[in-house]
Amino acid sequence: MRALLALAGLVLVVAVAAPPALAQQWTPLAPESPNAEEIRTSYLFVSIFILGIFVLVQGLLLTFVVRYRRRRRERFQDGVQIHGSTKLEVAWTAGPVLILFAIGTFVFLALPGITDPPEARASDELEIRVEGRQFYWQYEYPNGVVAVDRLRAPAGVPVRLVVTAPDADVIHSWWIPALGGKIDAIPGHVNDTWFLAERPGTYPGQCAELCGVEHAKMLAVAEVLEEDVFDAWLEERAAEQAEVSLELGEELWEGVCAKCHGSAGEGGIAPRIAGSPTLSDAETLERVVRNGVRTMPAVGAGWSDQQMRALIGYLRESPPNGN
Repeated sequence: MRALLALAGLVLVVAVAAPPALAQQWTPLAPESPNAEEIRTSYLFVSIFILGIFVLVQGLLLTFVVRYRRRRRERFQDGVQIHGSTKLEVAWTAGPVLILFAIGTFVFLALPGITDPPEARASDELEIRVEGRQFYWQYEYPNGVVAVDRLRAPAGVPVRLVVTAPDADVIHSWWIPALGGKIDAIPGHVNDTWFLAERPGTYPGQCAELCGVEHAKMLAVAEVLEEDVFDAWLEERAAEQAEVSLELGEELWEGVCAKCHGSAGEGGIAPRIAGSPTLSDAETLERVVRNGVRTMPAVGAGWSDQQMRALIGYLRESPPNGN
């Protein structure tokens, strides 16, 4: 009993003394989109019942431990026999049913706010295609602009995400907690979700489906920009990618190749490639990236010619040195 009270006191002290950054890891992130707000509200609503049930069960447990302890009875002597109570049995049957009904009703009422974008702004909606690949996220905008791992979006505009994965890939799950719930990227299947961020900012996320040995490196970032800043970026990026975009090439190297081969080509779970003649042979490099080789998956299957030119151009300008 004393040990239990001491443990409870220690947990309370740690919770009170924890710095805000640590405390935030134990609570939902501040929502930055209406659907994320609905998810957080549902989480808190359900948590009320969880906390109440925990307090009730632990309180009864401690009460029974103290009140009905053995005291001075013989070690193997039975305690006082207490028979069933119809009222009590009805209460502990009806109580959980009513709790589940309340939670279910609340969640179903909140679902439209989670799944449906605001109708008043649907005409301004921006659609972005999201592809989950081993081990990176590829984003494609309506004008053909491609980005890797970092999604950029305008503030104050509903963003619809069309989420999928190539047929030859595995299941991934796109998740930016501040902007909404998880959505699976399933090979050959299309799911969709949305968010509407009113404030510019950078919101981190992670693939939420165990997708392979480098799953932990499959990070996602959503950068929300002022609308005019986003429009300028999108226009500039489109002009760059019409030629050879070194910015895109760097994203492809860091987001696709370096996660396995190392940012300097020094090798990681994949062989060292710094100094490899393949990197300076455009034809061989394209064949390897598009088709894979041995245990290396076809990381660039379905890439556009602009993407291949961007990667080749970047490696010519900044070849990995292996340091």
